[in-house]
Amino acid sequence: METAQPGRKERKRGWFRSAPRWARVLMVTGLVLVLLAGGVGISGWLLVHRYESQVAHQDILGDAPRPKKEQHGQATPLNLLLLGSDSRLGETGKGTYPGERSDTIMLLHISASRSSAAIISIPRDSYVDIPAGGPWKGGKNKLNAAFAFGGAPLAAKAVIQLTGVPLDGAMIIRFAGLRKMVDAVGGVNVCVDYDVKSSNSSRIWRKGCHDMSGAEAEEFMRERKNVPGGDIGRMHQQQLVVQAVIAKVSGNGLLTNPLTLDKLLITAAQTMTIDNSLDLRQLALTVKDVKPGNVKYATVPYTRLDLKTPAGSAVELNQVKAGAMFAAIRSDTLDQWLIDNPPQTRGST
Repeated sequence: METAQPGRKERKRGWFRSAPRWARVLMVTGLVLVLLAGGVGISGWLLVHRYESQVAHQDILGDAPRPKKEQHGQATPLNLLLLGSDSRLGETGKGTYPGERSDTIMLLHISASRSSAAIISIPRDSYVDIPAGGPWKGGKNKLNAAFAFGGAPLAAKAVIQLTGVPLDGAMIIRFAGLRKMVDAVGGVNVCVDYDVKSSNSSRIWRKGCHDMSGAEAEEFMRERKNVPGGDIGRMHQQQLVVQAVIAKVSGNGLLTNPLTLDKLLITAAQTMTIDNSLDLRQLALTVKDVKPGNVKYATVPYTRLDLKTPAGSAVELNQVKAGAMFAAIRSDTLDQWLIDNPPQTRGST
């Protein structure tokens, strides 16, 4: 049942410091990335193994260039590629992976000081150069076509070529997994800052807060035709659902409910595929001290959302501003760049 509560106050985040390590990582990345049930003692590591053993592994980055390791005891920035894969069985296509799409493409940048982090969304319809892979001979196309033609490895190469940012690791999150996680916690309350009308049903989510089941949350996250900025708006809606899952887990005592917590963690773990080189335990230790207030969200600057191309309507990135953002990531000066360049309003050009 849907309930609207336009006057609902923003949820408190004081739980963050006392939450299990896996929950802190979830907050930092904005996706279900690491599933660590807490503690560094023997029992804690046994729980880690239980969930980590459910995670699939893949050689996502292959021979892609890697960043320099820390030198002389000095830590270096950490950059991870996050791919949200939408697998739709029964669909056909021209690529090696028909029915597979990278609906969400993000870079997670963690500063060398480990004091701040940023999640940079790259519009999936960005019209960019994609390296050759599978049946694709190379050339201009929408960024998410890389996944269809060559899977996550080609998507990673395309992002590296676009940004010039060497990657420390990569993850794939199955889109349908978040629906299962919503059901695992008994539904969520999602607060929307604009009206959203579904293209697939009669549902309308007015500005305000709404109780959603897993199926409804998935429908909400998929909507892009009737929201500001199309895919730009959909990226925002995905973040809202993830934040709602976090709030539900932390606010209703679910962290201390072993059966519910175990179900949630197993569901999330079975949703993930990580690069063979990525150590989830080390990642948790890396981000554990990043405070929520020091996590920024941004989208790669763009100039047009309706660029006409042989691949259809696409997003035209702002070459100057996007290039400056990527340079700031490489030089670990992204915090200052984001201060100097406030985010674009959804739907603006």
